[in-house]
Amino acid sequence: MNDQLKSLLFAIVVVISSIQCSQKSKIILPPGDSDNGGLFIPDHFEALVVTDSIEGKARHLAVNNFGTIFVNLRYSKNGETIGILKDTTHNGKADLIELHGNIKKQESGSRGSYSTAMKIHNGYLYFSTELVVYRHKLDEHGEIVPGEPEVIMTDDHPHRQHQHIGKPIAFDNKGYMYVPFGGPSNACQVEGRTPGSPGMDPCPQLEDHGGIWRFDANKTNQTQKDGYKFATGIRSVVGLDWNPVDETLYAVVHGRDDLFRLFPEKYTPWQSAMLPSEEFIRVTEGSDFGWPYCYYDQIQKKKVLAPEYGGDGKIIGRCESFDDPLIGFPGHWAPNDLMFYQSDQLPEYYKNGAFIAFHGSTNRAPYPQAGYFVGFVPFKNGKATGEWEVFADGFAQIDPIISVYRAVNRPMGLSTGPDGSMYISDSNQGKVWRVMYKGDKNNFGENERANMRLRKLANHIKTPDEENDNLMKDENLSEGHTLYFRYCSACHQDDGHGAGGRFPPLVNTDWVTGDKTRLINIVLKGLEGTIEVNGLSFSGLMPQHSFLKDDEIATILTYIRTNFGNEASAIEIHEVSKVRKMLNQDKAHKH
Repeated sequence: MNDQLKSLLFAIVVVISSIQCSQKSKIILPPGDSDNGGLFIPDHFEALVVTDSIEGKARHLAVNNFGTIFVNLRYSKNGETIGILKDTTHNGKADLIELHGNIKKQESGSRGSYSTAMKIHNGYLYFSTELVVYRHKLDEHGEIVPGEPEVIMTDDHPHRQHQHIGKPIAFDNKGYMYVPFGGPSNACQVEGRTPGSPGMDPCPQLEDHGGIWRFDANKTNQTQKDGYKFATGIRSVVGLDWNPVDETLYAVVHGRDDLFRLFPEKYTPWQSAMLPSEEFIRVTEGSDFGWPYCYYDQIQKKKVLAPEYGGDGKIIGRCESFDDPLIGFPGHWAPNDLMFYQSDQLPEYYKNGAFIAFHGSTNRAPYPQAGYFVGFVPFKNGKATGEWEVFADGFAQIDPIISVYRAVNRPMGLSTGPDGSMYISDSNQGKVWRVMYKGDKNNFGENERANMRLRKLANHIKTPDEENDNLMKDENLSEGHTLYFRYCSACHQDDGHGAGGRFPPLVNTDWVTGDKTRLINIVLKGLEGTIEVNGLSFSGLMPQHSFLKDDEIATILTYIRTNFGNEASAIEIHEVSKVRKMLNQDKAHKH
């Protein structure tokens, strides 16, 4: 090739690059909604509602290079797994919404509310149900190639559905995929969620649960035994991401529940609302974060021994040997997604930092429910600063949040679009927001974030005052209400409406107002697996409450059957006694 031709080719490359850079710099962002879609965000940011709702609601989401949004659906009438949102008019709004896929229950287990992952990686769209990680091939336009999805990994445990079964995923730069297998219990008690029951020691559940496993991201039809246990001592992870800056895995962890309900002699309702921490962790090979033996107390800033293993809220014991989190957030905020921001549309301050979607608590009564916002953790020189702030708030549309049922929206998934815009999904309605920066990035600083510092004073974010913020301090509760509050409200809420897909409502359902014997059986024996209530599927566990006396069970069930709009007959003590006697006889016969 002669020098003249080389010069010509070089000139062409320069012109093309110049055109591409010019086009990139001329990216036109759509206008935000006049009210920013109801969100509170830093100054000079704008937000718009891409769509108000998606049939099937929403969990995590991903955006391809063409701006198409893929959403993992929580529920769907015909087994659809993915919502596909397109903006063909270029105004930022989704004018074309399609439902894709037909994963049948026998193939994937229940779709349920735990369908989680949605990530684009190496030309594939990966997503998960409760028991399976799938992927679809994407074509050159970022569209799903027609055909059935490939099965990458199946949770083939014989117990099928259980607590903390979500399957978020993350990918490193070496061809590996990381998947958590959550602990199938609250704290590995001998009798699950039973007051005073000790923890199994050692906890056998840690053999194949309570940790993160590493798999080949490109190999199909794997099961857990094909993976490698990368880290352990991790109760429940719904948000997981790979940080390309330090090439390390990070996760946000849901802490254990029920400190007051299970050990009232050791914890107050306020401590149970605030503790233990929701942990933001840096996960390296061989990490052990101590579940179920220990939990992190963000107030004392240390790991302490769990009460099931002899702890009293202060004893450290064996917990000295376990890994600490980078940050301990207040209890029960439910961090459900984690995203390291790598683009340039937002100010430099946010680049390489971590956004966290706090889905919101369900079990903070008698104090306001908390969380329900998107937070941000700054990173400097590749390390978390240890600080956190509010980035986007206003999802719930009410404050204080007395019951999770009253929260209008709950932030769930996070993703970055091709132009660097940030997308947020909501699990209640399937709402999707797009957040953009419209100001001068060179002059973005503390003043522009000042209004967000004030958001920390909101009832659903601040540390509640033990006396003044107690929502029940002035109530004269009946015996039934008192027992219901102590043993039932953490899951089913004080108004009986349940908790956003995790725990079923007690309102207008035959499970409550129908067969008395069945209802008493559930309380005495508990309930495992998947059930359908008012047309929605719920997976998990209703712990047995046989430790309650017959008169206590009768009082609680009568309260439930005659409140929340229910008008069923009372449960008598002798009816509970009869069912308990039959269960005991069956148990004796089996032995």
